[in-house]
Amino acid sequence: MSDDLNARFEAAQAHALQLPAKPDNPTLLKIYGLFKQATAGDNAEKKPSFSDIVARAKWDAWTKNKGLSAEAAKQQYIELIDSLRAG
Repeated sequence: MSDDLNARFEAAQAHALQLPAKPDNPTLLKIYGLFKQATAGDNAEKKPSFSDIVARAKWDAWTKNKGLSAEAAKQQYIELIDSLRAG
């Protein structure tokens, strides 16, 4: 994995904390899912129950990225954060 990609990913993580406006929930879940895929790979965690709505939404967001390489997830994360920063 390139050092440049890792540096840009780390910068995007910092930028994500300083966005001009809070993203809507679907966008936040997409950010979460891409981050988890980039840093932990495919979701191997047990599926939360439907009654735990937040945990289930996060699990689903991560699982949507199954099979995506860490490099591709990082690139998509960077692009998403950049688009949110641009407004």
